[in-house]
Amino acid sequence: MNKFATILAGGGGTRFWPLSRQEIPKQLLNISGHDIMLNDTIERFKGIIPQENTVIVTNRSQAVLMESIMHSSVSKRNILIEPVARNTAASILFAAFSIEKSHGDSLMVVLPSDHYITDEEQFRLTLDEACTVAMETDQIVTIGIKPTFPSTGYGYIAFDKEPISSNPVAVYEVAEFVEKPNFQKAQGYLSSGNYLWNSGIFIWKTSVIIDNFKRYLPRLYKTMLLISDCLGTDQEEEIINKIYPTLQNISIDYGILERSDEVVVLSGQFGWNDIGSWDALGAIFPPDESGNIIKANHMGIDTRNSIIYGTDRLITTIGMDGYIIADTEDALLICPKDKAQSVKEIVELLKEKGMTDYI
Repeated sequence: MNKFATILAGGGGTRFWPLSRQEIPKQLLNISGHDIMLNDTIERFKGIIPQENTVIVTNRSQAVLMESIMHSSVSKRNILIEPVARNTAASILFAAFSIEKSHGDSLMVVLPSDHYITDEEQFRLTLDEACTVAMETDQIVTIGIKPTFPSTGYGYIAFDKEPISSNPVAVYEVAEFVEKPNFQKAQGYLSSGNYLWNSGIFIWKTSVIIDNFKRYLPRLYKTMLLISDCLGTDQEEEIINKIYPTLQNISIDYGILERSDEVVVLSGQFGWNDIGSWDALGAIFPPDESGNIIKANHMGIDTRNSIIYGTDRLITTIGMDGYIIADTEDALLICPKDKAQSVKEIVELLKEKGMTDYI
């Protein structure tokens, strides 16, 4: 069975503003110092999935830049362009229909484009095991991450403690998907031992996920069929532009995973981090002796536990503890680290004020 990776790369990365912008979001930025996050994602599954079998779902404003800087093994024909954002369910079904129409029933691995993983060898081993489970069964397979602290920034997966299978790897039935909890709930999840972080990594046969759409999201399925029918024809772009804005706006978690009784999870431990906001930079860069992560021309007095990101312009700080400073050519962000998740609200406010040049 052919294996394909589908990378969801259409997000705006609003919690990484002002560095991440609508046309150059964080997945197209070199945050780690190695390569852009999209290319790191493609390189990560080398040896498990042929890199030329990479399908990328993105939006029109990012597609041109993406084509010029993405991994050389990926064909431009494999970039699926959404004229408008309609959440992860639509993106995944768009890719599933595209893959199945061109190659028949195939194994489909869905990956976000903005993760950071330290143990890539272990990641490939876990992904290979997950692929085996998905190919040998008609299950929806996800990889959960064993939590290392009571995170309030990640969703969780509750699972039954007794595995339903142990060969070739322990596979657990998913009890429920849980949204980002408060700190007290997160502590309870951690101590219980039967909760994993939701990595957003999914593995399934295209036939299996399409059938789940047909059962649980029939309106989205039927409308997307009209797009599937036109793929590869002269009418493709016209039909996609006409129909896509009418698609149901719902996540794969709400639309399929929380409803289906065919979802199983494997536990992964490979140094996974979702670089979703500024306070996650500690996963990439170790703090200095004062607890600071500094990627800037900075001079400070009594400055601790802060993240300071900038360009050539000198940033000076005095008596600052637990703050984020992100300085770009046209915008400056200053906020407490514990408000990092709220940065996206600034982007929404800029939209409301019509200040679109800054987003």
